[in-house]
Amino acid sequence: MPSRLKIYFAVTVLTIAAAIGIYAAYQGAGRDGAGGSGVALVGGPFTLTDHTGRRVTDKDFHGKFMLVFFGYTYCPDVCPTELQVMAEALDSLGTNADRITPVFVSIDPARDTPEVLESYVAAFSPDLVGLTGTPEEIAAMASAYRVYFAKAGKVETPDYLMDHSSIIYLMDAEGRFLKHFSYTTDAKALAEGLLAATSGTP
Repeated sequence: MPSRLKIYFAVTVLTIAAAIGIYAAYQGAGRDGAGGSGVALVGGPFTLTDHTGRRVTDKDFHGKFMLVFFGYTYCPDVCPTELQVMAEALDSLGTNADRITPVFVSIDPARDTPEVLESYVAAFSPDLVGLTGTPEEIAAMASAYRVYFAKAGKVETPDYLMDHSSIIYLMDAEGRFLKHFSYTTDAKALAEGLLAATSGTP
């Protein structure tokens, strides 16, 4: 199987697995007890470093919806494709996009320093926020969002690749999960979904 097809196959499998995890979180949230509110158990508090080098927490993003994608800057095609879809969708919303903060969380903190992220996110949108941190901080946030990631192939080489699930998460103005969009969602469908989900007052 050609390497590119292997990447897409891996992304598809991991994305399906992540979607199943989100569905399971919905199911668990509907049970009696701590999850009885019916809100999916996806997301939560975090402390990371943004692309300007500033330490931020989830509370810094409260007041706006968050559109969150996990990936890495060395990703050959999946991550740039998804970030471009996010940027195009938000551009098409006009002033409605002012209510949404797009966020790119690196799952490769060893290479994705704030300086690397700064130039990377600027290539997609001036509003895109890049986040990185220690391996422990990234692992904690990825776990909270039910994101899978791991080094792939020859992990000892500096140009290693990463396997990871590819889902875009929409969080409300208090950081609570609203919905997710799969890897196959195009910019038009994403824009329509965002408009419908954010049409009320955050």
